[in-house]
Amino acid sequence: MKTLALFIGLFVANFAFAQQDVEERDDTFTSESNKNLLKIDIKEPLLQIAAKNCNDFKAAAFEGGVLVYKETLRKYMFDYLNSDFYVLNGDFNFVLTIDQTGKVTKIEGSPKVSNSEVFFDDMKYVVRRIKKNWIPASCNGQPITSQVKIKMNLSSISTDL
Repeated sequence: MKTLALFIGLFVANFAFAQQDVEERDDTFTSESNKNLLKIDIKEPLLQIAAKNCNDFKAAAFEGGVLVYKETLRKYMFDYLNSDFYVLNGDFNFVLTIDQTGKVTKIEGSPKVSNSEVFFDDMKYVVRRIKKNWIPASCNGQPITSQVKIKMNLSSISTDL
């Protein structure tokens, strides 16, 4: 008799706990599987904005050259851009301000389009992740603050997986 009461008790308890799990389940979360494929074309050359009243201007240069910077930037963009949150299509320009020590101090993106601020914030993060310094521009042998303009074309293709 005790054995029968134990089995009935376990049977009832099992249904009670099973019902509680179903009621506490959160069905509001839905998972969508989509992926944005991003194509990045960084234009060459990187343009320099020359200093006024300078007889002997030397442009800022990246350690390893322009091709190394382009490939590093492209790799970091693929690694760190959160392109699942925005679709990027068209030409974008970025102006990097390089100080006298060769560090990037300011990054500005254009054109300003719908939801582009998130992309520009991500690009600031990407550029700051590149640890190599620039060789600063110089005017008459003295390092100066300069600006480098980077043009790129981005194409996103959104797919459902």
